[in-house]
Amino acid sequence: MQQTKEINALFTLIDDPDEEVYSTVSSRIIGFGKGIIPNLENLWENTISEDVQERIEMLIHRLHYTDLVSDLKEWKDSAYHDLLFGALLVAKFQYPDLHTTPVLQDIEKIRRNVWLELNNYLTPLEQANVLSSIIYNYYQLKGVEVAYNNPDEFFIHKVLETKKGNTISNGIIYQIMCDLLDINAKIINIPQQMIIAFYQSDHDPSNYIGHPQDKILFYVDAVNGQAYSHNDIQAYFKRISVPPVPSYYKPLTHKRIIQCLIEEVAKCFTLPSNQYKHDELLELAAILG
Repeated sequence: MQQTKEINALFTLIDDPDEEVYSTVSSRIIGFGKGIIPNLENLWENTISEDVQERIEMLIHRLHYTDLVSDLKEWKDSAYHDLLFGALLVAKFQYPDLHTTPVLQDIEKIRRNVWLELNNYLTPLEQANVLSSIIYNYYQLKGVEVAYNNPDEFFIHKVLETKKGNTISNGIIYQIMCDLLDINAKIINIPQQMIIAFYQSDHDPSNYIGHPQDKILFYVDAVNGQAYSHNDIQAYFKRISVPPVPSYYKPLTHKRIIQCLIEEVAKCFTLPSNQYKHDELLELAAILG
């Protein structure tokens, strides 16, 4: 974006101590859209005052956030909620300049390695064993406890880069693989976990009107790829003292998975210095509500 008299005039007012003036100035700058970011970056580089630099950084963040809100609304309203694209949008909250090509390449490498080991004669359990073997043994994806002091463990590009994710991020990667390979497995609504339920290849869990557990063959833990039986899941519910109501066995939509991811990432930003990020993330989650 070229410099204009109006932009230059607005930039001279960024350091105005009057909050009302600054609010008006910042709203006008954000109104220019993402195209003004290079101008702001140039201003930041030529500014000595740390207070003014902080204001410029916040303006750049708000511009990226405004753009992300628009992209998330578009994703929500699309006919098909691509899970990988949704996860990338969440990562762009913290990494607005994220290059998606390496992520797509990593996902394709895993998909191809799994595909080479699959055939039409494998049972669902054999399919799960292939998936888990490639993802957790060959690709060496590790599972860690959910920790809100490290948001990178929620962002898909960082998980693929470090090969270390929590139950949510690993579960999303596992679900993406199932979607790409036409494996009939879905993340279900088990509390505090990302558990993948496997079905017969011809079963449609979204249209089944009986108890959703009846058609589940077995489960896979997204943290490490371990297979679980019905008895294992029942024991888990007893351990956490939660009654296993039918809704817990229903598949989560891609939209709800991304909403859960955003809500969990929000818990990473609770300090006064980054409370605004917590609030913004809850606003993003509400868009999907």
